[in-house]
Amino acid sequence: MIPSDHFVRFYNEVFKALDARGRRCLTDYWREIGRLQKRELAARFRRGGVAAAREYWQRIIREENCRARIVKRPGGFEFRMRRCPSLSKALDNDATPFGLYCDHCMGWIEPVMKAAGLYAVMDMISRGEARCVFLVTENAAAAQEALKRARLPSTPYRPDSLPPRQPVRAQPASGRNRRQKRER
Repeated sequence: MIPSDHFVRFYNEVFKALDARGRRCLTDYWREIGRLQKRELAARFRRGGVAAAREYWQRIIREENCRARIVKRPGGFEFRMRRCPSLSKALDNDATPFGLYCDHCMGWIEPVMKAAGLYAVMDMISRGEARCVFLVTENAAAAQEALKRARLPSTPYRPDSLPPRQPVRAQPASGRNRRQKRER
């Protein structure tokens, strides 16, 4: 098994290489990840609805060591990521983080949710901060409202929604990361 530090670096570089071949290559890759995730999750979410999706993301918080919490909302829930372990590793790396790194989440989540009859809206907040908020809901109107309120919505499959190629500029590191960098 690949250690997660190596996996994140690999993912980051794969995203860069695919994007260099054309944005369509990148979004096709994300769609393929979504297709594979649908095989595991879509039927479960269709049967269990929002409760099954919430249970899945509770498990992700534990398994991926996320600093996150789930907040129940009418007809759904918000997954409030205070520190994404994946983007944190990409930012705390000698390679430049891929500018659209965070969009890969909606790249796989969106196809799963559509297949399950649910809606998801991701507010990335900033491409250089390892935090986000996403809503999972049964209600299309609530999803549209959340999309309007999002500071930086992730909509990787909408035409022209992804910005042109550019590197991410990391925000100042947390106290723990600053100490680690000083010790190097």
